[in-house]
Amino acid sequence: MSVHYESRYAIGPREAKALDTGALREQFLIAAIFTNDEIRVVYTHYDRYIAGGSKPVSKALTLETIDPLKADYFLERRELGIINVGGAGKVTVDGQVYELGFKEALYVGKGNKEVSFSSDDPAVPAKFYFNSAPAHHAYPTKKVTKAEAEIVELGSPETANHRVINKLLVNSVVETCQLQMGMTELKKGSVWNTMPAHTHDRRMEVYFYFEVPEGQAACHFLGQPDETRHIWMHNEQAVISPPWSIHAGAGTSNYTFIWGMAGENLDYDDMDKRTITELR
Repeated sequence: MSVHYESRYAIGPREAKALDTGALREQFLIAAIFTNDEIRVVYTHYDRYIAGGSKPVSKALTLETIDPLKADYFLERRELGIINVGGAGKVTVDGQVYELGFKEALYVGKGNKEVSFSSDDPAVPAKFYFNSAPAHHAYPTKKVTKAEAEIVELGSPETANHRVINKLLVNSVVETCQLQMGMTELKKGSVWNTMPAHTHDRRMEVYFYFEVPEGQAACHFLGQPDETRHIWMHNEQAVISPPWSIHAGAGTSNYTFIWGMAGENLDYDDMDKRTITELR
């Protein structure tokens, strides 16, 4: 079996306050996303969300079901979002082949029985980062390139948060049940993401950090606005953000991150904004 999974139970803000550094990382950090010729999956009980990665090198990899789903196949009751952060590759969905280049995305709807991943060149393997959420309706599979994304530019060099938000798998671009995914690219000289910070009690989120230069790191901030914590992140690692938590970060260099979320609604701007001065 090429799919390796772990399950993470949800905890509340009261429990999170008592965690030391090691326990905080064990609860929220997804340290290993990509392993050669394996699919790695973390199933979190926050909105039954799944985050994982597939790195096919010497063979194609099939996304098989995992025990927590109690399903005959992975997408029996789920939808899937994929963004390639490696070399060129292919995703085959029930016999239909989709070519995905670097930073291109694919939405796969509920009911597709077989999803497999392959790389065009084993020397430069594809790295398919994916998120999945429960789905109540079958929407069509659709590829989305950066050119087709909804793009928003925010921040400024003066506040070190000049960034470009690429909304790839959102309801203004592709129909989904609840899953939304996109990619934020920080400009050179900028290090802060999602600042000012916010919460959205109606949705949870997962951040995947990549393009973090060798020898550099990103510090991810989480917790309630008046009781924040931090986790140091390295390249190609992800972090789970509960609905009660802020999700922001600062790097020792600029970087890129993929955000994925699911929950009560599809309104991207549904957030409870927090001013910088009220963070503790």
